[in-house]
Amino acid sequence: MEELTLTTPALLFSAISLIMLAYTNRFLAYAAVIRNLHSEYLKNNDKSLIHQIKNLKLRINLTRWMQIFGISSLLLCVLTMFLIYIHQQIIAVWVFGIALILLIISLILLIKEIQISAQALKFHISDIENHLKEK
Repeated sequence: MEELTLTTPALLFSAISLIMLAYTNRFLAYAAVIRNLHSEYLKNNDKSLIHQIKNLKLRINLTRWMQIFGISSLLLCVLTMFLIYIHQQIIAVWVFGIALILLIISLILLIKEIQISAQALKFHISDIENHLKEK
């Protein structure tokens, strides 16, 4: 087994930081849409909005878990660096492995969330197409 150096977990910092920025932007966008839908629902009491709100609730929960796993991965990368610094190489390798697994889980959740988002957009496109056919 090759020795793990401080630069290996440090390489993930920029990648995880960019991923977390993207996750946060998704979260904020969903929050804004939910606030708008909530306001619209209170004004019109439109039952069709309930499906959209449930969909967004699922997506925001997935995004929250994506963030939790991503942050945990970053935290374990920092712990890995500390373990390398105090010459605990074997533990550092295992902790870094767990950090990579957490990052993989975060990215798998992202794939699932993207699929749900795409399905929701297909629903909206279909609704628009049906509306245009009626005219």
